[in-house]
Amino acid sequence: MTSPRLRLLSKSFKISQIQILLADSLTIFWGEWLDLRVRIAQLATSGLISPLVYILAFGFGLGGSIKPGVGISGDYKNYLEFILPGMVALSSMTVSFVGTTFSICGERLFTKSFEELLLVPVHPLALHIGKMLAGVMRGLLTSLGVILVALLFTGNWRFLHPLFLLLLVLSCAVFSGLGVVVGLTVRSLEAVGLYNNFLIIPMSFLGGTFFDPNTLPAALKVVVYLLPLTYATLGLRAAAYLPLSQFPWYSIPILLVMAIALSLWGAYIFAHQQD
Repeated sequence: MTSPRLRLLSKSFKISQIQILLADSLTIFWGEWLDLRVRIAQLATSGLISPLVYILAFGFGLGGSIKPGVGISGDYKNYLEFILPGMVALSSMTVSFVGTTFSICGERLFTKSFEELLLVPVHPLALHIGKMLAGVMRGLLTSLGVILVALLFTGNWRFLHPLFLLLLVLSCAVFSGLGVVVGLTVRSLEAVGLYNNFLIIPMSFLGGTFFDPNTLPAALKVVVYLLPLTYATLGLRAAAYLPLSQFPWYSIPILLVMAIALSLWGAYIFAHQQD
């Protein structure tokens, strides 16, 4: 039988390992932050272009012909209110994924500084988490700009609700984690374009951003609910407008599980990376 002293030592060792993992992850993130902080204004504004175009084209243009109760739920005053949370989710996805992917590709394929990162004596999971946190920061910087736009048009302060911000962080974590995996596996920038064209752009329009997934036929619902952006959009929309009794609580564990799965996948790739 294991003595209480040995169990205590084993528990202390596990806690120490977790502390080391967290410290190493923050160290990797800090190195990324030193580069990001000099480009905060650029990061915060560059990702606003697409959401603003969508808001103008769909929210003010197409939205005039879509009335509450016809095509969208009657819980919203107009179509603009309906799509604004989706614009936040869309911004978090695009910037977190693209920024993280191109950052890693630049280190691997052009500056050739990635080899130095692989020599750092830290756990592969810490490497992934550090890179992922940098992607989360990129996504938050741009998403907060979209939130300010939403506050300007709606005056709804629930866009700053803790539940809304939690879902936003989880969304950024999922797509920055995906960006780490893609950045580690692609062999050229052209391959990044393929992922963007066949994954990110279709998800932008099929992730429930511009329509209510509940109105789709059953076969299409299966496809839509396989996309992580759908859960981010539904959760953000409910957090901004609906009472807690109608909030889709399942969206939080689903996004969390996706982020953890991508972290384990990314750590495995880091551990076997040969660059």
